[in-house]
Amino acid sequence: MSEIVGAYLADDGLGLAMAVRQRRFTARVLLDAAIERAEQLNPSLGALCCVDEGKGRAALAQLDLEAPFVGVPFLMKDLGAPAAGFRTIAGARYFVRHAKAEAADGELTARMREAGVVIFGKTTVPEMGLNPTTEPAIGPTVCNPWDRRVSAGGSSGGAAAAVAAGIVPLAHATDAGGSIRVPAAACGVLGLKPSRGLMPQGPDFGNYLLGLASEFVVSRSVRDSAAMLDACAGAPKGPHAAPVLNGAAVTALDRALSPLRVGMIDESPADAPVTRERREVVTAAARLLERLGHRIEPIAAAALDCEREVSFRFFIDTICASLAALADDLDPAPASDDFEPMTRAAIASGQRLGAARLATAAREGARVAYSLAQHFLKVDVILTPMLAHAPPLLGSFATDGDDIERHFARMTALAPYGLLANAAGVPAISVPMGLDRTGLPLAVQCIGPLGSDVLLLQLAHIFERAAPWPFPFMRPAVAQ
Repeated sequence: MSEIVGAYLADDGLGLAMAVRQRRFTARVLLDAAIERAEQLNPSLGALCCVDEGKGRAALAQLDLEAPFVGVPFLMKDLGAPAAGFRTIAGARYFVRHAKAEAADGELTARMREAGVVIFGKTTVPEMGLNPTTEPAIGPTVCNPWDRRVSAGGSSGGAAAAVAAGIVPLAHATDAGGSIRVPAAACGVLGLKPSRGLMPQGPDFGNYLLGLASEFVVSRSVRDSAAMLDACAGAPKGPHAAPVLNGAAVTALDRALSPLRVGMIDESPADAPVTRERREVVTAAARLLERLGHRIEPIAAAALDCEREVSFRFFIDTICASLAALADDLDPAPASDDFEPMTRAAIASGQRLGAARLATAAREGARVAYSLAQHFLKVDVILTPMLAHAPPLLGSFATDGDDIERHFARMTALAPYGLLANAAGVPAISVPMGLDRTGLPLAVQCIGPLGSDVLLLQLAHIFERAAPWPFPFMRPAVAQ
């Protein structure tokens, strides 16, 4: 490892930006370190599907030293907000053959650039984001930096692996059914799914999934996520709209919390057994909060059975209908080998879906939002397991079949409390909580009411300070 890369790994995004402002490093040196790290790791890691050094170096000429992340190397997920000059392939052969470079940034991408990040590539996704493991047929396969035999999660698996491995300190990610939080948990990084509407959603991605999808980042520090939330939050009122938080997220991190009522679910739902180790870490997180003066209120897993089932129906109908609409708009029409069999099955399911059923699904999603809001009249936050078991071995979620219902049910079972936040539109965060007996990351999920994004970051900061998070690059034999 070069001396530059060693220094690059020693700090988070805000720390690297401060080094640029203080002229201890130049933004060019940081980009060199990120590219060196990518060249070293990506051939076996698969986290990056596209590296464009030229675009990264061109961005160096337009940096604002006052931006919070000035000069920090950054990666966009290859699904979601468009980035000018980059193609969106979404893990699909169709778009390899037909996609053109994006003409302009999406609103979220533009705000991230204004925050100072230097975009030099894109991260790998499963085809159309339809898998909790990132193994598109067109490649590359994303391996978990902690154990290359294991999945990094999906669909933001490339982003989480790149952050955990030290290629970048934070990266863009999206979440329509746990796709920020599942890979964050698998790779041991922080993953916040923001409240519905908090991030700008134009022009396309966040708007075409009936509110299921959120976009944000995965990161290695709470303060990086808080600062990016401050930089990006707010409705799109124009290309230079002022963020609505005005620095509130970062300044809140070290402010003492008033005593909270913490709802704790450390049980398995009937249809998705959670391993003992992943239930115990929820209990341990709750006890830590209890020692700090917060009140723990146990919640039976069965109390959310109805909401979980309705969320699943809302998710599957919305995803399939949206893919069918996308396929209808494609020109030229897809060839038989342009998409994987599971994607074709999802498109076909969406084409069979009637308007009445889709309207019912949307109405049921609103019911979940209302029902979950009733729970938040009794507690301020709900603490749950994030994953039901260790990240699966690569190859565990094949996409060469056509049973889309079973495929989505298996996805949901991996993160049994994940879909609730997407259906209800509320924020949820996956927080690292050490390593299991095999050396793979453990995580808990905190779910809050609409608009409680800053509160979730404050809770994550409590856990971060109590036990600083390990990363694979702290164990070179594993990371290399």
